[in-house]
Amino acid sequence: MRENLHRFFRAARGAGVHVSPAESIDAMRAVSQVGFSDRTVLRDALLLTLAKSQDEKLALGDCFDLFFSQPEPRQEQPEADSDDNASQNADQSPSSGSASEAGEGQPPEGLGQLAQMLLSQDRNALAAAIASASGAAALSDIRYSTQRGIFSSRILDAMGLQRLRDDLDELTASNPALAERLRAALDALREAVRDTVSQGLALYAREEAENLRNEILRNAPLARIERRQVAEMRALIRRIAQRLRERYSKPRKRQRRGHLDVRRTLRRNAAWGGIPFLTAWKRKHRDRPKIVAICDVSGSVAQVSDFFLLLIHSLHEVVDDVRSFAFSSHTIEVSEILEKKSPEEAMAEIMSKVGFGSSDYGSSLVDFEKDFMSTLTPQTTVIVLGDARSNNLDPRADILRRISERSKRLVWLNPEGRLAWGFGDSEMPRYATFCSVVRQCATAQQLERAVSDIVATYQ
Repeated sequence: MRENLHRFFRAARGAGVHVSPAESIDAMRAVSQVGFSDRTVLRDALLLTLAKSQDEKLALGDCFDLFFSQPEPRQEQPEADSDDNASQNADQSPSSGSASEAGEGQPPEGLGQLAQMLLSQDRNALAAAIASASGAAALSDIRYSTQRGIFSSRILDAMGLQRLRDDLDELTASNPALAERLRAALDALREAVRDTVSQGLALYAREEAENLRNEILRNAPLARIERRQVAEMRALIRRIAQRLRERYSKPRKRQRRGHLDVRRTLRRNAAWGGIPFLTAWKRKHRDRPKIVAICDVSGSVAQVSDFFLLLIHSLHEVVDDVRSFAFSSHTIEVSEILEKKSPEEAMAEIMSKVGFGSSDYGSSLVDFEKDFMSTLTPQTTVIVLGDARSNNLDPRADILRRISERSKRLVWLNPEGRLAWGFGDSEMPRYATFCSVVRQCATAQQLERAVSDIVATYQ
């Protein structure tokens, strides 16, 4: 039963429920107290110990109902005892009796256990045998729909399909009518096994399928995301933002002690004759994080600006001192919008104010220098998110040089591929001269790495 619980935890993770090792231990302790006899109590115990939100509770309940819809695998018994039990079940089965009254006769004693169960139509025994064979075939390892045939064959082999085929050959020669009944029962068994494999696929393959889909999305160009994938990409960006929050928003650990400060240690311990009861350490000073984010929301990057704004929104939850700005042809501050509103509301308001316009980097930089240059200090990291396409207008690279000189470093994240930089109206080579870091951020994975590296420098 412990293995069954481990399989259930795996299925729960596939259903979107985060089950940590500690939570699985708590759940197993709870199950050891309530037992398995009452499925309602068992269900409540698992939901109480594993679900952490209403959504997880609903997902876990559906997963439980699907997982425990089949009977538990029965313990394996010696072959002789199993054959005797199967024969007794066949003799006592109402279905077997009705078959005798119909003139079909009792199943011959020399048949294998699977043939006996099929001819006696013992559904409980067959369901238990399928469940036991599913465990032997490691059905919980199924990951893709293309593996259905493989696992169906494994389950049937574990149930004794080869022996059943031999029995069919013998019955075909000696009792054709009974052989026909057995073939029909075998077809029904194959259908039941296919249903079991489909159930296993629904339980165990969701996590792998979602991971594969997320991996494809993480490496897909943001500018070429299809409309049907936008919602999935936004959900992926939210998970990236959540990981950044969990990784960097925790209180800072105490600074490492560093090297021993000998002079201060000796002065502190002068009263004890220089014996170092009290030690002093040289500590390394770290700047408090201060970030200024400037995001292009013009029409040329409208496809990716939503994702940029989502990441900037997460920065406001990770770093205490963040000032955010957005521009198309002129620049506005959006810090308060991002701090006080949900990501969806904030993005809608920002795009309605300055989004989808014709990009003019020169005019936008003039606005920033005029109204917001005072936000920059020698401790500030400036992040510019944009494609550097200024529609053949004056790029005002001189202003970007002054921004770089006033700040600690200037990081430019460009959603276009490097091969496109410098062609057409792209001013990226000119701007890159004044940047500390220039990175291509054409995918969600590249965007996560870039933002993570920036925040990590302050930890």
